[in-house]
Amino acid sequence: MMYELRIYHCIPGRLPALLDRFNNITLKLWEKHGIKQAGFWTVLVGSSNQDLYYLLAWDSLADREKKWNTFASDPEWLAARAKTEESGQIVASVENLFLAPTAFSSVK
Repeated sequence: MMYELRIYHCIPGRLPALLDRFNNITLKLWEKHGIKQAGFWTVLVGSSNQDLYYLLAWDSLADREKKWNTFASDPEWLAARAKTEESGQIVASVENLFLAPTAFSSVK
């Protein structure tokens, strides 16, 4: 098992639109494509309260590439993303890291 940490840095004031898109659109499409989320977080105290952090769980890098690429090219996702950005861009930048649990991690 491996995990992908994704950090979305939103355009100021656009975090609510991103949260709404995940809650009402993205998660349903991930389910369709077999993408498993391991948690979502916003920043309570820290350097920016305009960021969304989330973890995805993958069986392997090959599993990730297959499922993510299928999702990213899904016409339903492309149309929904375009519609949610009609009033402006939501995300300024994205960071992602691939993480492997240590031998002593409670998450395997």
